[in-house]
Amino acid sequence: MIRQLRLSSGLVMLAYVTMHLLNHAVGLVSLEAMEDVLWYIFRIWSNRPAQVLLYGSFLIHYGLALWALWQRRSLRLRSSELSQIILGFAIPILLARHVVGTRIADNFLHTDTGYYAYLLWVYFVDSPGHGYWQMLVLVVAWAHAMIGLHFWLRVRPWYAHIAPAALVVAVLVPVLSLLGMIEAGLHVAALAKDPNWTREAFARMTLPSPETKRTLEAITDGLSWFFGGTVAAVLLARIARRAWRRRHGVVRIDYADGRWIEVTPGTSVLEASRIAGIPHASVCGGRGRCSTCRVRVRGERNSIDPPSADELRVLRRIGARPNIRLACMLRPRGRIEVTPLLPPLALAADGRRRVDFMQGSEREIAILFADIRGFTALAEGRLPYDVVFVLNRYFAAMGRAIESAGGRVDKFIGDGVMALFGIESSPRTACREALAAARLMSERLDELNRSLQAELDRPLRIGIGVHCGPVIVGEMGYGSAATITAIGDAVNTASRLEALTKEYECELVVSEETVARAGIDLSDHPRHEIEIRGKREMLAVTTIKRAADLPAPGAVLIRHSEPAETATPVAAAPP
Repeated sequence: MIRQLRLSSGLVMLAYVTMHLLNHAVGLVSLEAMEDVLWYIFRIWSNRPAQVLLYGSFLIHYGLALWALWQRRSLRLRSSELSQIILGFAIPILLARHVVGTRIADNFLHTDTGYYAYLLWVYFVDSPGHGYWQMLVLVVAWAHAMIGLHFWLRVRPWYAHIAPAALVVAVLVPVLSLLGMIEAGLHVAALAKDPNWTREAFARMTLPSPETKRTLEAITDGLSWFFGGTVAAVLLARIARRAWRRRHGVVRIDYADGRWIEVTPGTSVLEASRIAGIPHASVCGGRGRCSTCRVRVRGERNSIDPPSADELRVLRRIGARPNIRLACMLRPRGRIEVTPLLPPLALAADGRRRVDFMQGSEREIAILFADIRGFTALAEGRLPYDVVFVLNRYFAAMGRAIESAGGRVDKFIGDGVMALFGIESSPRTACREALAAARLMSERLDELNRSLQAELDRPLRIGIGVHCGPVIVGEMGYGSAATITAIGDAVNTASRLEALTKEYECELVVSEETVARAGIDLSDHPRHEIEIRGKREMLAVTTIKRAADLPAPGAVLIRHSEPAETATPVAAAPP
């Protein structure tokens, strides 16, 4: 409920601020246009239900912000999270003068300034310092809102696609608002040079008297001290709470790498990591949404409370076992040992991956191996810089081809690459993606050879092996070197097929099982039966001279004996 209230109240205030800033931007057209647009906006927000919604949202949002500050056991946060907190608490202090001079003055002290003409005269003629202050609060309020909106949306799968356009909008709105305000303000300053304009404009207004101005100043000072004082009170209360709890015992949290920290009860594991300076993933900022802070926990039963309903919903979504918890929600009461399951720089997409991928599970996937032919001879006599330059260009081209087809680059081994397909999809989709990747890699290699024509004595050639089968997929390794990879007989077979490209003098060797799963017809290409070390049965494979000769997307011949599901063409992104 608290999360929904914070989000809903924030969105209400964001709607108000957005309309306000866009109204400022109309100043690029004219002062009269600003006043006309304001008339409609005023009609929306001046009725009693809208005012109750707006002011209620502010009180709820501010109260929940104070509560969140109290709940945090550590203020060692990422710069973006700390910036949002500081900007958020600065808004009411910076905005107090503007609100008092407009809403309170008009509603309770019976002034009537007509709004834009008078305010711009104050900001650009009478008190330019107040104008700079108002521009500052405009940027602060918008920045706070955009950071919060980013934290909320970045765990959504579709957000990455719209993020560049959203960033343009996030920057453009305040820039246009400031430009509109400055343009209209300069126009008012030019008009104010004529005493007749000032006299006529102010004659239609009920301006605050000197006594009213003193009252408004007193109210402004009081509100500023109130908002600043509430934050200071919470910070002092946090210090007192920490001292009191440390006198009544601490909780020890051990990490798998041998590090440990003692914290006061009620501190979350994520906060403990930040206090200890231990890097810990948390895309959503510790709000229990992204699951990137997930940890494996060991400890006595009475040292860990059961997960809340919100945490349990996220844990079920990622297929977590009972010993997996969210570090941001876990507040141990006794000694525990934790092991983060994702690297510190994990992305939102990593949080959507199910835990069983990390812990190890048997899956049927497609594996692709690729290697540069004759690279040792190619590297002889070249400077190390030149070798590294060519290799990095090659790896970039091959990596993009694999990812474009839907695969995952598992590792680069010397001048070779291993890729996995179908970790989160069906075996048939995996085989189609692997063959699509082989085709793209061949095409990208041709492009690379043309671009490196002046650097190379002869063009690069590659050998590709593709096979599918059951493997064990999980996170393997240690520390920062731990990655999701696959082990099993199918991996060894794919590596063996890649080595056979030398023997058959071709670019691609693919097992017939993979071809059948993909549902494509390669009967025009040579077929062989080979013996795989350690296996009794022969393995049927197909050799393709150039992987680029594989059927293009949309032109795939489907085997009629395959079930209807295989009737989807090989899926590959365009080069």
